[in-house]
Amino acid sequence: MGICRRAALLVLAGSTALVPIGLGAQEAGSPPGVVFMDYAGPPASCEAFSESISLSGLVTISSAETVPEGPAPVRPGEVAPPLPEHCLVEGTINPRTGFGGVAYGIGFEIRLPTDWNGRFLLQGGGGLNGSVRPALGPVAAGSTPALARGFAVISHDSGHQGAGFDASFHADQRASLDFAESSVPTVATTGKMLTQLYYGEEPHHSYMTGCSTGGREGMLASQRYPELFDGIIIGAPAMRPGYSNLGIEWAQTRLNRTLPAGETGPAGFSADERATVLASVLRQCDALDGINDGMIADVGACNAQFDPYAMQCQPGSDGEGCLAPERVNALRQLMAGPRDASGRPIYVPIPWDTGIVYDGPGLPGYLPVGQPSPFGPATTARDMDIDARVHDIRWDAAGRLTDTPYWTNLSTYLGHEGKLMYFHGVSDPWFSAFDTLDYFNRARAANGPEAWDDAARFYMVPGMMHCSGGNAYDSFDMLGPLVEWVENEEAPAGISATRRADAAQMPLCPWPSYTHYTGGDAGVAGSYECRTSAS
Repeated sequence: MGICRRAALLVLAGSTALVPIGLGAQEAGSPPGVVFMDYAGPPASCEAFSESISLSGLVTISSAETVPEGPAPVRPGEVAPPLPEHCLVEGTINPRTGFGGVAYGIGFEIRLPTDWNGRFLLQGGGGLNGSVRPALGPVAAGSTPALARGFAVISHDSGHQGAGFDASFHADQRASLDFAESSVPTVATTGKMLTQLYYGEEPHHSYMTGCSTGGREGMLASQRYPELFDGIIIGAPAMRPGYSNLGIEWAQTRLNRTLPAGETGPAGFSADERATVLASVLRQCDALDGINDGMIADVGACNAQFDPYAMQCQPGSDGEGCLAPERVNALRQLMAGPRDASGRPIYVPIPWDTGIVYDGPGLPGYLPVGQPSPFGPATTARDMDIDARVHDIRWDAAGRLTDTPYWTNLSTYLGHEGKLMYFHGVSDPWFSAFDTLDYFNRARAANGPEAWDDAARFYMVPGMMHCSGGNAYDSFDMLGPLVEWVENEEAPAGISATRRADAAQMPLCPWPSYTHYTGGDAGVAGSYECRTSAS
């Protein structure tokens, strides 16, 4: 395999983070905190990879196998994109026994394509993580995930194992810190070093993509570890779930107050009431983008002018196709979001969009239906102490560590010409698209419009639920445009998007522009253009 060399990693004090120093021959007199990996050049085969390196126990390689060209692993009913031949390496960073005798460590897998394009991608997680998802790089990549394009891709469980929203790992300090923050730089750095060891050269560009928790991880990477990546795609970031969850519960209390005295609830909007709301949204907003097609593309204009009282029953009405005054008032309040005792907003408004009445697979629409949901049983309370709840959120240590809406100084990230692309489903029932927009606008003000406009884009996805789903054009490729922006200085504009149900296409436009129909076949992207709303 050639001359034996050493790859040096700096172990950051007080964490599991590994910072690559590079390949070289230094062995004697190494500084404290530096661990050397034995390295004898690129391995003769994928299977020999684990035998070619030694990380002194910091990283264990459990398997390395060649995966032949074939379809990607997908969920039932999904179309499997073809994947190239690649080396699948699985392992654990910092395996240890933690609090209560539980085994911890950051589990990961990295997929290294035989035909490598020189790029590295960190795949963000979801929920509370807890499992290693196939390292394909599917987020905002359309029908061609990053691995299929030749990227080396790594994914991880953020430092613990658990199903669903199992939060028991927070009992262990290091596991909690890894989930909140440090797994991102640790896995990124380890992945880059493994990529360098496998190919014999370091990646020429590094990227990250993620949605929900993965979006939050992308935000913290740009904010706290600005040198890690050249380009990041951030989708529907779970940047302050304590507040969004509070908003969901508060919305239910507003509706519960409309119940007659003595009824315990929880209250829900009936199917007829939800149909009335949808009809009003379409009547007031659908044509603002030039076509009545069930899509609310001009998000700004719709939410600036929408009048909830337009659906209120008039005196003498039989109640058909309209809402009782108390229900309209509750609807107006729950869409506007909660406020504290002094009247200051606690969470942002929810956009008026078609998906607020969604009842398909995945998360339900935002309007309460009085039934248990993925968020848990619906509350029967008619009121809540907002200030006390906010106090609890602000003093929740684990929650504060994962909150990422505050830091807007990205001067170092922008200084090395890093690029950012944000997207958010307008009908997302968990995290309001207006919260991401608020961060985007605050970051623009903090970094200066010229610098920000040269480095960041935000895309609203009409009708889309949390990360995907709904009556939406929710299959789109932002990864290709991001690479062109980072490496060739070609700034993105409209992004072509496809609706999975019928393969119709339309562009997604960067905020503050929106997609406007100009004529022709409504299922063809060329029948639209990006315009700026007059609102």
